[in-house]
Amino acid sequence: MARDLALLIPEIIVLLTIVFALVAEMLRLPRIALAVTLTGLLLATGMTLPLLGENTSIFSGTYRIDTLSVWAKLILLPATALSILLARSELGGSDREGTAYVLICLVSLGSLVLASAGDTMLLVLGILLSGLGSFALVAYPRDDKATEAAMKFFVYGSVTGAVMIYGLSFWFGGTGSTLLSDLSRLDATPVVAVVGLVGVIVGLGYKASLVPFHFWAPDAYEGAPVSIAAYLSVIPKIGAIFALAQVVRDLPMGTDWPLLIAGVSVLTMTYGYLAALVQNNVVRLLAYSSIAQAGYFLLGIVAVGASPLALTSLIVFAAAYAAMNLGAFAVVMRTGRTLDAFSAAGRKNIAMGVAMVLFLLSLAGIPPLAGFVGKFLLFGAAMDAGFTGLVVVAILNSVLSLAVYLRIVVAMYRQPTDDVSIETASMPLVKLVCVVAFVFTLGIGLAAQALLGAID
Repeated sequence: MARDLALLIPEIIVLLTIVFALVAEMLRLPRIALAVTLTGLLLATGMTLPLLGENTSIFSGTYRIDTLSVWAKLILLPATALSILLARSELGGSDREGTAYVLICLVSLGSLVLASAGDTMLLVLGILLSGLGSFALVAYPRDDKATEAAMKFFVYGSVTGAVMIYGLSFWFGGTGSTLLSDLSRLDATPVVAVVGLVGVIVGLGYKASLVPFHFWAPDAYEGAPVSIAAYLSVIPKIGAIFALAQVVRDLPMGTDWPLLIAGVSVLTMTYGYLAALVQNNVVRLLAYSSIAQAGYFLLGIVAVGASPLALTSLIVFAAAYAAMNLGAFAVVMRTGRTLDAFSAAGRKNIAMGVAMVLFLLSLAGIPPLAGFVGKFLLFGAAMDAGFTGLVVVAILNSVLSLAVYLRIVVAMYRQPTDDVSIETASMPLVKLVCVVAFVFTLGIGLAAQALLGAID
């Protein structure tokens, strides 16, 4: 038990952080809650570093401490801290400011549980932890749009969660166990394996906003505060993708499950970018962009068990995606939600314009930025697994993505008009997030070899 708890120290720190931050909020001390959450997240990140290289499981195999789960902590915990800084800049001074910090940490804890799941019951627990807090965060503004978005999010989450639990019951019936490591017993019953996987794809696909389980995402991002939209576009998505990777690692290859994942990937990438092309609201555009990016993650999933690059590519792309997507949403916070708000923004604020262009080009996969490195590795993993056709579709969608992201770039550098107003208030914390995201988006691309060495 002592060994198991020692390997669980980062999650325990996050849990204690939630408790202490909640106490601070009950005492109406939001700044203390902010300090507690940031300190706890950074401390948990530091305590994760000694776990690099571990490849084991704890609590009778139900919770995994391996490369995927450790790097999930190293990505999600700092990304959560950056999201809290964005939330402070947007929600600071509101009557429930500290509650937002608590909920953000709670959702992150649920995402860590998902990324480390070694048991089907932990998949359910992770979905619940990350889902309940997410619903409340979307409804934070307490206006009609936010309430409607949260209700859609809640109803959709409840249905997909129920479908996932139903699918998991087939796996339990086929194996007599809830451990993911026992899924290899389904080799003789491929139908049971596929039915269970469909349920898992529905449940985790909703969290990762995979098509056709994405319908909640654009409305939720638009109705929520921009900082919350930024957070939901990164942390729960990465947690769900890593959970899916943990699941398929133990599925028997005879079930041809990679073909099912590949089909969802094609549908998600293509629909996401086609829908983004017609959006004039930048938050909705980035929502559909995040849907498309989820499709790219699946290139690594189809290669799990067939390519040594699979898990590495997922980790690198997750780190790149967290940096560039949080950076893009931070710029939206400073500028505005519509394309009209971006009119001449790059001319008015040169530094912000350069940062946004870098984030968007990285999302499109332009070298030598982080997004390119992540996608390059994903393409290599998928080709190793024999999915060359899927890679061709992904490359074509990358070309399509340029048309999506250039809509923002063109608006930023068009001729200014007299009625354009840029950044009416100083937002130092948002600037800080932009700088950190800029450094990592550029740094991951330029120092990719060092990152790959650290993962290996």
